[in-house]
Amino acid sequence: MQLSEILSKFNEPETLKMAKLGRELRANGINVIDLSLGEPDFNTPEHIKDAAKKAIDENWSHYTPVSGYADLKETICKKLLRDNGLEYSPNQIVVSTGAKQCIANTMFSILYDNDEIIIPTPYWVSYSEIARMTRAKVVFVNTTPESGFKITPDQLENALTEKTKLFIFSSPCNPTGAVYSKNELEALAKVFEKHPNVCIISDEIYEYINYYHGGGKYESIAQFSAIKERVIIINGLSKGFAMTGWRLGYTASAPEIAKANEKIQGQFTSGTNSITQRAAITALASPLTATYEMVKEFKRRRQRVIELLKELPNLKCVEPQGAFYIFPDVSYYFGKSFEGEMINNSSELCMYLLNHAHISTVSGDAFGQPGYIRISFANSMENIEEGFKRIKSGLEKLS
Repeated sequence: MQLSEILSKFNEPETLKMAKLGRELRANGINVIDLSLGEPDFNTPEHIKDAAKKAIDENWSHYTPVSGYADLKETICKKLLRDNGLEYSPNQIVVSTGAKQCIANTMFSILYDNDEIIIPTPYWVSYSEIARMTRAKVVFVNTTPESGFKITPDQLENALTEKTKLFIFSSPCNPTGAVYSKNELEALAKVFEKHPNVCIISDEIYEYINYYHGGGKYESIAQFSAIKERVIIINGLSKGFAMTGWRLGYTASAPEIAKANEKIQGQFTSGTNSITQRAAITALASPLTATYEMVKEFKRRRQRVIELLKELPNLKCVEPQGAFYIFPDVSYYFGKSFEGEMINNSSELCMYLLNHAHISTVSGDAFGQPGYIRISFANSMENIEEGFKRIKSGLEKLS
């Protein structure tokens, strides 16, 4: 059977691959601690679950509008004004089946043959692979630990060409936890002002999980009026509300981009799950008490993970300012071996830790940053403590 050539253009997400391998080992009776997936280990707050139950009882069980219920889109607009100081109208909002679909809708709406998209590294694994599905050319810009893994205005200026159609980044960043300050975003915005044909995807899914300056006001690049019409905000419920399985994301953009996203989505999935949408109204309109409690716990774990990392020999790391990952440089261990098994790169180190230390992590190669691994602290403190013990033991066996 001859399948589509497009399948050779992109790879399976490494995050999902490692989770799958961990599940296979568990099925064979091996106790694997999973520090690979980016999923809060909290349950969805009760008031949101109650809203979903109420929606079921009220028979919200029919097809939904492609771009989302009108009252949900109004609620999203109120959220953007309340939390971000940004004014949007419901015709600028498209509700989708998760933030990943939002990104795909937007990329397919903007990119085509040999258009260029700029992606700063490290980046979330699916950015490049979705872009390749559109047949666009991916241009990577390598950031450094010295810049806090954030692209500089000079790097951006040098990467932009006449073919550049799109730029995508996340703040807080997956996998590094980097958070852009208002001044840093303003400097990038001034570069974009000189390039009016370039759109900007701002992935803000980790908005609430922000430790920067003590967890102060979140800064969005959409706040700069000169480029706001070209910014596409991506957000959703998965991270900030512990609703990964509910699958709801949304975009806020110029009306013409929103209309294009709606057209794309209409051919793929149509409207998002009705019950999830009704629950989303409650999630976004209610006080964020449960969210802030969750973030308080993530902050506690972050501090402990930083302490535990210092106990691991020969690892270097930029402290995360947001999200729930730590992203250490593990290149010291390349060229070392265990029982004849040589470690040449971070992918092989992750497999070694999985098979011999029974701890699941993700290779930095998947995020465009060879020499690093991503460790999630979206797990219980007990599992984090045990997980780092296993990592330390596994690394000590390499020589």
